[in-house]
Amino acid sequence: MTHPGFKIISGAQTGVDRAALDAALAFGVPCGGWVPAGRRDEDGVIPPDYPVQELKEGGYRQRTIQNLSDADGTLILYFEELEGGTEQTLYRCIKLHRPYVLVDGAEISAERASDLALRFIRSRNISSLNVAGPRGSKRPEGHAYALDVISRLLMKLGFQRQ
Repeated sequence: MTHPGFKIISGAQTGVDRAALDAALAFGVPCGGWVPAGRRDEDGVIPPDYPVQELKEGGYRQRTIQNLSDADGTLILYFEELEGGTEQTLYRCIKLHRPYVLVDGAEISAERASDLALRFIRSRNISSLNVAGPRGSKRPEGHAYALDVISRLLMKLGFQRQ
């Protein structure tokens, strides 16, 4: 049985964020999120096929805060250590008292990570999940790992690849 009204939110940066949107789009799951003014990412501009909203003013920090605020909870995928924007996401979750779950992709298989995410969603009754993690240049393996985790999660929620 699918999770009605379920949505994936992400800031659409290369790497983990983009993989979350790629998985949602592949499964026909509603998705979106806020991105910096100018649709900026580390490669230049976020492609138009990603259904995200541009902040009129503000950069990465404001985008992170808006996505945390719009989501019921955040899945933070990282590899060995928290750094940069991924660390800031955790800091903002704590500061804003937003629910989150941390998954170390260097230690936890995609199958197990999807189980942890599913337990988090069910225990918190989450219908909008923010997904965050390192950009592609920081952790090149992040995209493939996150795509696998989110795809497995969506299948466990009853969605089927389109």
